[in-house]
Amino acid sequence: MNRSLLVPLAISLLLLTGCSAPAAGSNPGASSSKTEETVEEVVVEPLDLTGEWKQTNSNSEDSYQTATITGEQITVDWVNAADSTKAVYWIGSYVAPTEDTESHSWDSQGDVAQMETAIMASGDTAKAFTFKGGVLSYELTAMGVTMTVEMSRQ
Repeated sequence: MNRSLLVPLAISLLLLTGCSAPAAGSNPGASSSKTEETVEEVVVEPLDLTGEWKQTNSNSEDSYQTATITGEQITVDWVNAADSTKAVYWIGSYVAPTEDTESHSWDSQGDVAQMETAIMASGDTAKAFTFKGGVLSYELTAMGVTMTVEMSRQ
């Protein structure tokens, strides 16, 4: 081999091996690449039933019930769309779920003072509400007939 080629080859080898040597002050046994493990905290919100609801099992397209759930209250109204009228059926407490769940039930305590002057209001002091499978339901008794009202979110 030619001497004129050996010198540049030797310099190239020195440079290459110098690049792969560990940095000064580093631990040669430790891995030079650090893998950072990040743990993402998934925040699960409780089931939210607040909003507007409409009866889905009414016998009439013009006469049905609607509900509004806000903060700590549920209000249920009779609606007569043909006459553009609305009358109070229920005003009571709403106990929101505290976890993410597929179903929820609560006993609503009626606001008797607000309902006592409403002609179409329930005479009950408490009413059981259930949410399951996307349906809000409760029992309604009017004129001696009891039925389960089913509502969906609007």
